[in-house]
Amino acid sequence: MKALNQFKTFERLLQAYPANVPLGKFLPGFFRQNKQMGSTDRKVASRLIYNYFRLGRAVPDTPVDERLFIAEFLCNNQINSFIQHFKPEWATCIDFAVDEKIAIIKKAFPRFNLEDVFAWANELSPDIDKEAFLKSLFVQPDLYIRIQKGNEQQVKAALAAAEIPFRLESENCLALPNGTKLDAVFPNQHFFEVQDKSSQQTAAYFQPKKWEAWWDACAASGGKSLLLHDLEPTVKLVVSDVRESILANLDERFEQAGILKYQKKLLDLTTNCDAEMHHYEFDGIILDAPCSGSGTWGRTPEMISQFQDHSIAFFQRLQRAIIPNVIKYLKPGQPLIYITCSAFEAENEANVNFMTDQLGMVLESQQVLKGYEHKADTMFVARLIRKEPEPIKEELPDWDPHIELS
Repeated sequence: MKALNQFKTFERLLQAYPANVPLGKFLPGFFRQNKQMGSTDRKVASRLIYNYFRLGRAVPDTPVDERLFIAEFLCNNQINSFIQHFKPEWATCIDFAVDEKIAIIKKAFPRFNLEDVFAWANELSPDIDKEAFLKSLFVQPDLYIRIQKGNEQQVKAALAAAEIPFRLESENCLALPNGTKLDAVFPNQHFFEVQDKSSQQTAAYFQPKKWEAWWDACAASGGKSLLLHDLEPTVKLVVSDVRESILANLDERFEQAGILKYQKKLLDLTTNCDAEMHHYEFDGIILDAPCSGSGTWGRTPEMISQFQDHSIAFFQRLQRAIIPNVIKYLKPGQPLIYITCSAFEAENEANVNFMTDQLGMVLESQQVLKGYEHKADTMFVARLIRKEPEPIKEELPDWDPHIELS
């Protein structure tokens, strides 16, 4: 009976869900309207709807209930009453490896194909292991935090006291179970930033020097700026974004981090920004470009079904409109740090080629940050240097040996 009620709740969720709203924003509103649901009911409903979307576009003609059973089997490693009730023959195999589970599913649903889950496998960056990336979509990524220097032991001790398991990725980077309620453990204390592991790793490409002027061009809520400031607190920082509301979030995060001196600008970088920026020259620019977000779809699996084929080209055009408008404020010989949270070659390596072939940039290094191997986001980062101007050569007239010198 419990499993049947859980399925009915899932059906109501699916019918009520508008495709143009992030699932993470929709669910709290749905639960507020259904206050009779207890915490366990909400937790199960959330799991079912998220797992359903993790199946992406596989077996599209299969009834909704069967697709949900497939998704629950693939995405869970621990037995639960739902799968026991609807697929008891699969319940005993719940802890099998993904490959073994796929083989079991194929016997029941011969048309199941892993590549159908994610329709753009051929668009992935060349360094990405396609099969590993696709399988990672069945796994909920971890919650990562970056501990502010000096607070490492205090944070670890508080988590241990609260019996919250964590995995040490580096001295300042911890992985926690997704959904961990940190506010209850650290009320009104700002010892860390919530930031994905791959996002933290981009800091290795910054390499700022004392008193340099840097611009975080698409700053959003300031995550990369905070990384930059931790590396070199003397950096003179300009931040900008096209969204005023998100810059308000940045102000709050900067205040919590103790960053008081910075310039903030509301800019549309697809247009000429000389009116605001003509007198600026930067020693370094971070361009965390607006993108498809395809490397983060393990956290937002509803996007696997909602994303349209033409959107890859749309985001590449958007990025190529922004890039030249940013580079022109970079001093010659200085770095542009180009970042996306995309897994698509068109937004990553192809844009690096665009910058080197057409915009006079020199590639120093680039990397796909393979979050799919670590229950984290998959991202791309490249460090490019703006070429020094060619020295002007003064052309001397040809010397004629027959002309007598006076």
